[in-house]
Amino acid sequence: MSIEMQVSAPGHKGFMGSYLEALALVERLHRLLLDVIKDEFERVGVLEINAVQALLLFNIGDHEVTAGELKSRGYYQGSNVSYNLKKLVEMGYMHHQRCEIDRRSVRVRLTASGREIRSIVAELFARHADGLQSRGVLGPEGIEDITNSLRRVERYWTDQIRYIY
Repeated sequence: MSIEMQVSAPGHKGFMGSYLEALALVERLHRLLLDVIKDEFERVGVLEINAVQALLLFNIGDHEVTAGELKSRGYYQGSNVSYNLKKLVEMGYMHHQRCEIDRRSVRVRLTASGREIRSIVAELFARHADGLQSRGVLGPEGIEDITNSLRRVERYWTDQIRYIY
């Protein structure tokens, strides 16, 4: 049963119900974020790249990283990041180069095309931030409260993974 279905199930009241509702909201927001990015790319005529790949380029930014570093930062799962990095290199959005020290490791960085995609996503996020604030949806204190709460949940979940066994 999905989190969404469990939230609406009878008997889920109090903190547990609120927790399940928050989990369902996080799932929906992630899917919605991908849809928002996809729609923006359709609007500007960029059709060869998907939203997950665009977020990957945005998160890499001006850094030179390995797939392992992206995975360890918690952004992506191993097979997902490897597949998307390979596709982005093939499409010319990223440069890749084997590490001199560890030849098994490949370092990647954005090409000029990759930086253009990153810029589109950054501009989209800037418009959203301005819109949220100017329409009174969320102010500086509200976004800080949400961010701090999500960081605490992230730390709790991370501790559960590290110390559960």
